[in-house]
Amino acid sequence: MAKNIDVQQDWHVVDADNQVVGRLASKLATILMGKHKPTYTPHVDCGDYIVVVNAEKIRFSGQSIAHETHPYFTDKMLNKEYDRYSGYPGGRRVTTAAKLLETKPEFILREAVRRMLPKSKLGRGMLDKLKLYVGDSHPHQAQNPQPLDL
Repeated sequence: MAKNIDVQQDWHVVDADNQVVGRLASKLATILMGKHKPTYTPHVDCGDYIVVVNAEKIRFSGQSIAHETHPYFTDKMLNKEYDRYSGYPGGRRVTTAAKLLETKPEFILREAVRRMLPKSKLGRGMLDKLKLYVGDSHPHQAQNPQPLDL
């Protein structure tokens, strides 16, 4: 059984260019939980930090559609919906994945990974170790992240 003080957390960098959202999210969730390590303990946060670059170039599965701004645009981006609720009657807001990709592209991958993590304080701590960035650069060069081959 691992303890919090015994856990060695590494840093990894992942390029999300032309990666399918669900498949990438399941691999990232496994690494954030620490299930890839032999010292995995369910009640201890023994996962690694992950830096994801090019989060705006993520894609969904489905038929490809020509689009002027996104090179990997598919028909699922038009049909996939994200809900939020204000708490008031009639306060349900629905946004498609295509619109989210224009406004905040890192939200799509963060939400997919969040839904695969435990729904507790431990899961929220694991999600904090996921760093998503639009573009090729990130401010975590000092941590010396190693490229992760998925």
